[in-house]
Amino acid sequence: MADKHRISFEPVDIDMEVGEDEKILDAAFRQGIHLMHGCREGQCSACKSYVLEGEIQMERYSTFACNDAEVEEGYVLLCRAHAFSDCTIELLNFDEEELLNSAPLQQVRTEVLEIVPHTHDIVGLKLKPVDPAAYEFKPGQYADLTIPGSDEHRSFSMATTPSTPDHIEFVIKKYPGGRFSALLENGIAVGDTIELTGPYGNFTLKSGHALPLVLMAGGAGMAPVLGLLRYLSETEDTRRIRFYYGARTSADLFYLDEIRVLGERLADFEFVVALSESTDGAERLGVHIEPGMVTDVVEAAEPELHRTEVYLCGPPPMVDAALALAARQGVPDDQVFYDKFTTSVTDDQ
Repeated sequence: MADKHRISFEPVDIDMEVGEDEKILDAAFRQGIHLMHGCREGQCSACKSYVLEGEIQMERYSTFACNDAEVEEGYVLLCRAHAFSDCTIELLNFDEEELLNSAPLQQVRTEVLEIVPHTHDIVGLKLKPVDPAAYEFKPGQYADLTIPGSDEHRSFSMATTPSTPDHIEFVIKKYPGGRFSALLENGIAVGDTIELTGPYGNFTLKSGHALPLVLMAGGAGMAPVLGLLRYLSETEDTRRIRFYYGARTSADLFYLDEIRVLGERLADFEFVVALSESTDGAERLGVHIEPGMVTDVVEAAEPELHRTEVYLCGPPPMVDAALALAARQGVPDDQVFYDKFTTSVTDDQ
């Protein structure tokens, strides 16, 4: 059995135990401590922290997330870090509301209820929790789904809310050569079993907040934003809410009817679609269409962006452009929340 060590987190005054064979972030999840995180693959820097005392070694990671100079100073990525002594770690990013108040990490055996093609490259997957028959999470979070017949997993955001405990819905983009998405075309069928581990992620609505909301998404980034929107509609939120969705053409749009219905239950809601390549055929869809990149559309439509909370989810180029926009508009960091979909590590140690 691997040796165990004590980790003390500052400035939050939280202690926990970690084995040398497990990553610090995983140990935190296991003990109900919800540290800030994103990709969990050493690429996004959301879990970057500073080692005040102790011996830590990291598995391979992207130097874009933590460069060599930072490592020399003592910075680490908790998702890649193993402790080999008792350690004191300073958390650089943390949410006091969620640290000890998030849904616990669960392992759930699920059954495939439905596989629906939304567009040529977006598929909807609906799962039923079987063992246990309940799954606790917050709207906007994601889960790991194990690839059937392997020990590998892929991470996907949930589009549902806890108000539908009989099913969990995912929106999955198909990539050429993608192992999981290929199985959705030929290999996974209704009735099959898929193992789920979750929830993960900090892309959640913050209780007690009153600022207007700007939601931005692209591609399969629709999933967590739709989860937030469903929850906002269920709770009849009275804030100003604007949802901007970026796609290439009208053929890449889906969930339009449901978004319209959800918006009707909200006091001040508008849905705007930005089409970057062509608006042909969009006029018959009955939604507000603007030509161009979604970030350009938001910049033109939201001159008071700094007075809102901004939620972003989608492919890295979209999220990077949206973060740059938020910075230009002076949006405080604690008013920006995002999920950036990542791929495998290409620049690693």
